[in-house]
Amino acid sequence: MTMLGLLPSMLLLMTCFTRIIIVLGILRQAIGLQSSPSNRLLISIALSMTMLLMKPIWQDIYQNAFVPYDEDKITLLQAVSRAEQPIRKFMLAQTRKTDLDLMIRVAGEPRTTSAQEVSFSILMPAFVLSELKTAFQIGFMLFIPFVVIDMVVATVLMSMGMMMLSPVIISLPIKLMVFVLADGWSMVVNTLAMSFGGIQ
Repeated sequence: MTMLGLLPSMLLLMTCFTRIIIVLGILRQAIGLQSSPSNRLLISIALSMTMLLMKPIWQDIYQNAFVPYDEDKITLLQAVSRAEQPIRKFMLAQTRKTDLDLMIRVAGEPRTTSAQEVSFSILMPAFVLSELKTAFQIGFMLFIPFVVIDMVVATVLMSMGMMMLSPVIISLPIKLMVFVLADGWSMVVNTLAMSFGGIQ
């Protein structure tokens, strides 16, 4: 029962879900919206994108691990070993060497340990650290144009002597208009998809 409870979290931490949901959350905050889109909607978008982007890996696992096991051609341990390979390949491709070296050092493993030999207990936190860093980098780039809009609006209002008027009241509709006119959602989704470099 404990493993069943941890399984969803482990699966989310071994896929591109983490990066996507963080970027979407930062985007919502950058625009200045507190609860729209809702958390449930953002999670649904992140899950659907995760399923789409990870489709080649799911297909690999299904064809090379699940089908042979279902047909009693291989044992459960062999199926798990086969399923591990495409996930490990994906995680290693997205993990920075510095983060992996850090986790190897924290775990007390020999520094000569190669990336292919590290256990999942080391690879997973290294992968999550790399995902957090990448998500924050993308989020920073998304924040810049909205910060510029806020600064311009605040400067214009101050120069007009409208000190009592909150800049948010004016900047929010402008940011929404710019985001929609620039087809912002498509750009964000495309940026997230391209950031994984083409999952094989």
